[in-house]
Amino acid sequence: MNVSEKVRREEGGLWETVKVIIQALLIAVVVRTLLFQPFNIPSGSLIPTLLVGDYLFVSKYSYGYSRHSIPFSPPIFSGRIWASEPQRGDIAVFKLPKDNSTDYIKRVIGLPGDHIQVLNGVLHINGVPVKRERVEDYRTTDLFGRMQSVLSYRETLPNGVSYRTIERDGDRGYWDNTNLYTVPPGHFFMMGDNRDNSTDSRDEASVGPVPFENFVGRAEIIFFSIDESASWRFWEWPGLIRWGRMFQPIR
Repeated sequence: MNVSEKVRREEGGLWETVKVIIQALLIAVVVRTLLFQPFNIPSGSLIPTLLVGDYLFVSKYSYGYSRHSIPFSPPIFSGRIWASEPQRGDIAVFKLPKDNSTDYIKRVIGLPGDHIQVLNGVLHINGVPVKRERVEDYRTTDLFGRMQSVLSYRETLPNGVSYRTIERDGDRGYWDNTNLYTVPPGHFFMMGDNRDNSTDSRDEASVGPVPFENFVGRAEIIFFSIDESASWRFWEWPGLIRWGRMFQPIR
């Protein structure tokens, strides 16, 4: 083999490697855009359903596609294609309406045209109190990292979707008595299950009602979970991984 043949073979091998990398990147972009996107839980607003340190997959196809389905939300079209509206009780990732870039995750509570209000801690939808049953207290940490027991309820929405909520401040928290909200057409009212520690649609200055276009996808399954105290010391991780939460569907 002469020098020129050796160079050509090396260049051909390098080009094949580059092609494989490009193909892998394209497949990853297609999967992330059209099928599933990984998402991690950075805050406790959905405790006890989702915990800080949960890693989950969000289905991108559940609600159809908008510009927010594409990485970096390029303004290449408006509205949604192949749209399917969120259902009451879904846990969904959306872009914060105030900046159209920050990812939030909350539960769908109000549909377009609904009237939503919280009175003495009880959620009301269209003037009817949502069924709420007291269950055992939930153990969690306070603002200083100390363990505490907080009130917990099982809430059941009009369509039968049921889940647990917690009330750190009982029924006397800041958002336990609200104004009456009317959900605008094409918008949805989102709330966290940690009712006294969730910035959501009740806070009109920060979130407010969420346009359908801003929805990214529906949370489907937890694929990994690790205690929020985990650090770069990976050898400590086996004792901090929440094995029982892995591969659990999200309800």
